[in-house]
Amino acid sequence: VSRGAVVSGPPTPILADERLLRRAVRNLIENALRHGAPPVEATVSTSPGFAEVRISDHGAGVPEAERERIFEPFYRRPGKSEAESGTGLGLALVRRIARAHGGDVWVQAGAGPGSTFVLRVALQLVRSAE
Repeated sequence: VSRGAVVSGPPTPILADERLLRRAVRNLIENALRHGAPPVEATVSTSPGFAEVRISDHGAGVPEAERERIFEPFYRRPGKSEAESGTGLGLALVRRIARAHGGDVWVQAGAGPGSTFVLRVALQLVRSAE
């Protein structure tokens, strides 16, 4: 799922609901394209027990005070209309999907411009037939 993002990282097979994980990654990329600035980058990696997708953009970023609130259902940043920022359900859905897969999602504090969203899911490697 690239949708206009530069994607890098190794293929990482996991046992999961592919449809839901695609939706979560698509929501994060579409938000970065809508609210951030190019380039939008998606990086896949693994850490012990988890697979991660980091979606980064070069926009204004998410203020620290809102980094948790944006995952609440129907929350929209102050001064933003539904036409500008949607219904406020996309990031809440991403969090539900991540947690249903043994992980979570958050906005990582960064030193540079933009935002980095980290989607982490429990890594259950697909075993080949023996």
